[in-house]
Amino acid sequence: MEFGSFMEFHVRPGRPQSEAFEESFAHVQQAEMQGLHGVWLAESHFTPGRAVLASPLIIAAAIAGATKRMQIGTAVHLLPLGNPIRMAEDVATLDHVSNGRLEFGVGRSSAPGSYEGYGVAYAESKDRMFEALEVMKRAWTQERFSFEGEYYHYDDVCLTPKPYQQPHPPIRVAATTDDTFPVLGEMGASIFIGLRTAGLPVVMNQVRSYIEAWRQAGHAGEPDIALRVPIYVAETAERAVSEPQESFMRQFRRLGGQLASSVTAAGADHLESRSHRAEALGAVTWEDAQREKVAIGTPSMVIERLQEMQAQLNLNRIVCEFNAGEQLPREAVAESLALFCADVMPAFAP
Repeated sequence: MEFGSFMEFHVRPGRPQSEAFEESFAHVQQAEMQGLHGVWLAESHFTPGRAVLASPLIIAAAIAGATKRMQIGTAVHLLPLGNPIRMAEDVATLDHVSNGRLEFGVGRSSAPGSYEGYGVAYAESKDRMFEALEVMKRAWTQERFSFEGEYYHYDDVCLTPKPYQQPHPPIRVAATTDDTFPVLGEMGASIFIGLRTAGLPVVMNQVRSYIEAWRQAGHAGEPDIALRVPIYVAETAERAVSEPQESFMRQFRRLGGQLASSVTAAGADHLESRSHRAEALGAVTWEDAQREKVAIGTPSMVIERLQEMQAQLNLNRIVCEFNAGEQLPREAVAESLALFCADVMPAFAP
């Protein structure tokens, strides 16, 4: 099992944006020193009160220069918002800068807001994502290539540089809807999953469909599944339960509101599912969250919870949200990370 920190470069109320960068890079340095396996960078647009991580590949290059050991991943890069050739060049360059420490996580986001800001139709996002991914793979693996798709057209292009890792950096795709899981399993893609907008029984069924499709397609090796989950570790159970409650619940409420708003957005798909998930998130209690959506407690409690999730969801990797909801004090996040690295991770060592 490998562990990473999910990062959004959150903004604290009333503080300058420069402090968001300073605090987040300090978190990266702590994670590097204390042995966390990697960091995973979100992509966020037009949210000045929440996050400043609009350019994850630039941030990833800075992290590559400031660290020696950790893996650096994107979680996730929004492929439909960019030109796939430009993105392929940037990713290949970053792969060299990091000496092959890059993992490329991709997705399209369930929130239409970024698309509206970029002037891209959200209704096209799914098809654009898979088409862009195909372009990038060809650009990385073929000396020269041409492509004629619905959205992208290229004639006799030689991408330079080619990636450091061969044939290209590992690719991981975000999966949230029922129909996506078997498609990605058939493709043999590694996946990101989460428990924020769906209950554990639902996600277990989705993972089962992914694994079945993987097996039926005859792919070599084992399915590769990474879970993003809010985590808080404290010296006592009482602190671990009380201290993250307001922040973690803030995230669930916000996600519920975003899903509810997206139901009426132009081009949004899976409207019935979005509406149902929004209602469910609006009704989630802190007790519900502790049962199904978070891993909190003393180190021994968190170990037990993560072992359960590993077995239930066939996990290879856990991407920890140490400050889900962005409201935890900086010192509390640092303490939780330190306890996690020192007392939780060793229980999962090979």
